[in-house]
Amino acid sequence: MNDSGKSGATVVLGASPKAGRYSNMAVQRLKDAGHSVIPVNPAYDAVEGLKSVETVCDAVEAAGPEGLDTLTLYLAPHHLEPLADDILQARPRRVIFNPGTESSMVQKALDKAGIPWMEACTLVLLSTGQY
Repeated sequence: MNDSGKSGATVVLGASPKAGRYSNMAVQRLKDAGHSVIPVNPAYDAVEGLKSVETVCDAVEAAGPEGLDTLTLYLAPHHLEPLADDILQARPRRVIFNPGTESSMVQKALDKAGIPWMEACTLVLLSTGQY
């Protein structure tokens, strides 16, 4: 269990080390709130002092036996859709489609697999205590 009281890690798919990017702010605020955070971006070694992994499958391995609590998305649909199988295999407890990441193809696949998802903003959920 992490400091937030939740079991499992939060994976930020499309995390960026660039200050001012929403994915970077999400990593910072999730970390500050005590969540176990795993940034995923093959282009970077680290994001906000956390080791970045290359793939969703690597994130599952990094999460260990507690698995993934939340997969929060910061990739455009055309980058996200090729990763649908990896997302389904990861079996997160929920998926958050942040603004601009919405994909009906991925959402339908999640529905079929019984994985809950929502269209929401991780930053707003955190700031309003709804995360």
